[in-house]
Amino acid sequence: MNKTVVIDVVGLSTSLIGEHTPFLKSYIKDRHLTHITPVLPAVTTAMQSAYVTGKFPVDNGIVGNGWYDRADCEVKFWKQSNKLVEGQKIWEKAKSEDPSFTSSIMFWWYNMYSSADYSVTPRPNYLADGRKIPDCYSEPADLRDHLQAKLGQFPLFQFWGPGANIKSSRWIADAAMEIDTMHDPTLTLIYLPHLDYCLQKFGPDLPIIAKDLNDIDKIIEDLVSFYRKKDAEIIILSEYGISPVDRPVHLNRVLRQNGLLGIRIERGLEILDPGASKAFSVADHQLAHVYINDASVTAKVKALLEAVPGVERVLTREEQATYHIDHPRAGDLVLIADERSWFTYYFWLDDALAPDYARVVDIHKKPGYDPVEMFMSSKLRAGYKLLRKKAGFRYVMDVIPLDAALIKGSHGRVDVPSEYQPVIITDNPLEKQDLIATDIHDIIWRHLKN
Repeated sequence: MNKTVVIDVVGLSTSLIGEHTPFLKSYIKDRHLTHITPVLPAVTTAMQSAYVTGKFPVDNGIVGNGWYDRADCEVKFWKQSNKLVEGQKIWEKAKSEDPSFTSSIMFWWYNMYSSADYSVTPRPNYLADGRKIPDCYSEPADLRDHLQAKLGQFPLFQFWGPGANIKSSRWIADAAMEIDTMHDPTLTLIYLPHLDYCLQKFGPDLPIIAKDLNDIDKIIEDLVSFYRKKDAEIIILSEYGISPVDRPVHLNRVLRQNGLLGIRIERGLEILDPGASKAFSVADHQLAHVYINDASVTAKVKALLEAVPGVERVLTREEQATYHIDHPRAGDLVLIADERSWFTYYFWLDDALAPDYARVVDIHKKPGYDPVEMFMSSKLRAGYKLLRKKAGFRYVMDVIPLDAALIKGSHGRVDVPSEYQPVIITDNPLEKQDLIATDIHDIIWRHLKN
């Protein structure tokens, strides 16, 4: 099989390629750029799973970055086991045809306990005293030790949170090249998250994000130069583009105000209790799953949410089938935001009663996605917390604001203008131009085989 590398540049769309991305601008002149119609939702885990299985969420089970576990009565976000993705992955198909085939999966999601030969993914150490130490998980296990000895500790706090910056994408790119030098895998999948940060914070405002565009452009150039020397087939693509938004929509507050949300008071703060709720929302960018525990309120919930400004569509289970998202993990209702709106997980009505996790980076505990984790309420407060850390005192890095209006870019919708659609860049023209996300599997396969 042909040596192939797929470079996933998160958030890349034609709206960004220009003077601030000189390498990409030049690169696409002699190559072929094609837009991709995403699956619903156009978010990281659902799109990546469609790419590697060739299946829609109804068949691969990935209905978003998180969902409600009806048996555990818990909302679970950013889980990492590859066993959550149903169906054969492209590297498994290749291995079955060619036993000498090997694969390296660099930070694509659901990367733990996969059948890939080499994999690396974020995995902090959670210590008994509450500290979170930057680290990563790898297969084989000693690969993590080799990479961190050579490249330094994986920069977890630059991968997500207020400190997110180019260092994480640089580390991932360098690690991918190191693994290639060591093992020469047939297929490599590389995830570069950098544009996700600036685009959600500021939207596609080119003057503001110019440096970010230039920084990721240089990393792409380094990767392309490296893999060209290895005679690899090179595919550059994205999972989604990010379009401007200016209206956060608080679905859980609407449900609460109508007596549908279960709330518990713990240590004087409010906690969402999904299992005790008649209905609640799991927000994921511009899509939300609404789970209904009391079927008698279904019509009421649907009518309430259809009337909320910013909600474009409310899909029943039957209507979800049109979008191929009607998997058992999906909500009883699936909501799509309009083009200027996105959904928050917020459920409290008074910021003084917000749960303690609301003001920290805690992607696993929050019952929904929270892009505001990229902002900091006070650098002075953060500095004080860091001093406590260095002095060996207990501390809580509660520096995340509760102002959803800060977010200026989002994604998740299917119907977006072409300039904000995800793209794929290949050396040769593709057989079809009206691509959907599930087509990417076969495109990668043809690069491997041809």
